[in-house]
Amino acid sequence: MPFTPIHMGPGILIKSLWQGGFSMTVFGWSQIVMDIQPLIVTITGEGHLHGFSHTYVGATLLAVLAALSGKPMSEFGLAILNKTRINLPTRISWRIAFVTAFVGAYSHVVIDSFMHLDMVPWYPISTSNALLGVIGVGALIKTCLYSGLIGTGIFTLMQARNRK
Repeated sequence: MPFTPIHMGPGILIKSLWQGGFSMTVFGWSQIVMDIQPLIVTITGEGHLHGFSHTYVGATLLAVLAALSGKPMSEFGLAILNKTRINLPTRISWRIAFVTAFVGAYSHVVIDSFMHLDMVPWYPISTSNALLGVIGVGALIKTCLYSGLIGTGIFTLMQARNRK
């Protein structure tokens, strides 16, 4: 699912459950970082669409990159939003940044493994993809969308309860 907000659904659900222990901005950034390789392949027509970046080895390296770059960028963006009186926490711990980036990168590989024929998530250990076709594309998209909706509901209820 390159360049789609569908990957954000599971992240929203996780955020609703972990609250301050999870960063949606770092999670979103990890989704973008994961799809840089497919973007380059799409633009140039050269390379493997879901190549090394969509393996667990590649996702591990990209999660580190996403955490290291996503934490300061997220804190900067949150500080700007707070100037508009949104009043969000502006500090993200390194632990939260890394946990979130790894959840984002690995969930990206799992979700894409269900639907992309060219995925080899366990490369170089294996060139098979046991998840391919286990869930149909329609059901996968619905699951991601519904998880986002459920997560939004839970998050909203938790925020309202915390305000009381």
